[in-house]
Amino acid sequence: MILHRSKVNRLGPTRVEKRWKPRAETRIRGRAWKNTGVGQIMNDTIIERCAAKGLRMTDQRRTIAAVLEEADDHPDVDELHARANAHDPRISLATVYRTVKLFEESGILEKVDFGDGRARYEDAEREHHDHLIDLKTGDVIEFVDPEIEALQEKIAAKLGYRLTGHKMELYGVPLKKR
Repeated sequence: MILHRSKVNRLGPTRVEKRWKPRAETRIRGRAWKNTGVGQIMNDTIIERCAAKGLRMTDQRRTIAAVLEEADDHPDVDELHARANAHDPRISLATVYRTVKLFEESGILEKVDFGDGRARYEDAEREHHDHLIDLKTGDVIEFVDPEIEALQEKIAAKLGYRLTGHKMELYGVPLKKR
């Protein structure tokens, strides 16, 4: 089941979409439910998780966190900088690098590498999903397949292990033109 598609530019520096749109948020019983394109998760915002971990939140970090919260793709640091800079031109690329590193070390962000030489990031609190990367277009397709999940559990058990997590990235080319 395909849950979400995003684009990874494999032909050089990434372009920031001119019409970048935030993802939807719904409030249920006073709590925020974020529509991540992968299903809904109930959780605090990135800013709230930063505060809960005792991170000092400057205005620039808050802006970067808000941009990350609204992202429905897998942005790299350059994309994050461009998006954050559109909100606050004082945010430097170095600030974005330091903030992303801090968020990653704090378990708020997860780094993903789709083989294009650029570290990309997604919210560490997103629902579990796997990735299929189209090598021709750079599209990243997020999916969950219960059969694959069950097979991984079965293989781990057969080898004497209990899975505590996994990451799966598939790379391929389309069988036919879309």
